[in-house]
Amino acid sequence: MSHELLFFGGFIIFIILMLAIDLGLFSKNDKPITLKSAAIMSAIWVLFALAFGLVLYFWGNELHDVHDFETLQTIIAKHYHNIRPISNDLAASIQLYNKTLTIEYLTGYVVEYALSVDNIFVMVLLFSSFGIPEKYYHKVLVWGIIGAILLRCIFIFVGAALIAKFGWILYLFGAFLVYTGISMYINRNKEEEVDPQNHPVVKFASKYFKVTPRLDDGKFFHVENGVRYMTPLFLVLLVIEFTDLIFAVDSIPAIFSVTKDPYIVFFSNIFAVLGLRSMFFLLVNIIHKFHYLKVGLAFLLIFIGAKMLLHHWLEEFGFETIHSLIIIIAILVISVVASLIFPKKEDLSH
Repeated sequence: MSHELLFFGGFIIFIILMLAIDLGLFSKNDKPITLKSAAIMSAIWVLFALAFGLVLYFWGNELHDVHDFETLQTIIAKHYHNIRPISNDLAASIQLYNKTLTIEYLTGYVVEYALSVDNIFVMVLLFSSFGIPEKYYHKVLVWGIIGAILLRCIFIFVGAALIAKFGWILYLFGAFLVYTGISMYINRNKEEEVDPQNHPVVKFASKYFKVTPRLDDGKFFHVENGVRYMTPLFLVLLVIEFTDLIFAVDSIPAIFSVTKDPYIVFFSNIFAVLGLRSMFFLLVNIIHKFHYLKVGLAFLLIFIGAKMLLHHWLEEFGFETIHSLIIIIAILVISVVASLIFPKKEDLSH
């Protein structure tokens, strides 16, 4: 247990440090994030995520203090890893275990990153609907990510506890993901709209707190005559947190289709969430060009849900996590390439 806490604690310290640097460097002056800065930050977060994959590849066994056959077999059974230790070769067995952890982590990371793109569509719509100037986007997104990390931490470890106690819940998750994927495909061409006045979060906040339409130089709260008011900036932050909560209901079960180890789920999920802010600024002006991405994400959810429903049969056929990773990447690449080869008619006029 001490090894898990050390591994987890070190990861949390790293995340806090990076977010503190992020807030310190970019939030002092409210300026729009340039495409170049977004590309650099996106590359940095991806490199960090890949570097962590290397940590798991070489020292993943340290996470659960796996140093003997008995512990290895216990952890494999506990987290439903689809691997068999190599008899009389502990070193090779641990290497196989570490490799499996790494593949599960990378697959989960790709799934989360892909599903985060759908979150970006909604964020663009929210900022536009609430009339938030571009120079304040970064501040809202960083605080939104901090809230998302806390919420997902709770979701992930509660989900893991439920799966450990009620194995049948995986089938419930799988059916839900298939349903969500089919719904996304059916509604792929539906124009999403947000009414700031009638949004349930705004209605709740307006009912119990004082709200002002003034932005007040990018502050979350405005004080007037000793009375504290919520600004539109804080309202849109609340709506983004609420939206992420809804997205987490899809994305977290999706990662549990890849691995049942809550720590691996958490690591892959959080790295994807941390990369979301820079990816937002990278894609905000061009995301509309990837019109087949919604179709790709719909098929991605259907595939993941089906895999959860059929995992016992798939394992018998030798279907492994690496095969899931290949299929997931193929779905995403095809949807992006198709968007570029077959642009929307309105894009042809530009």
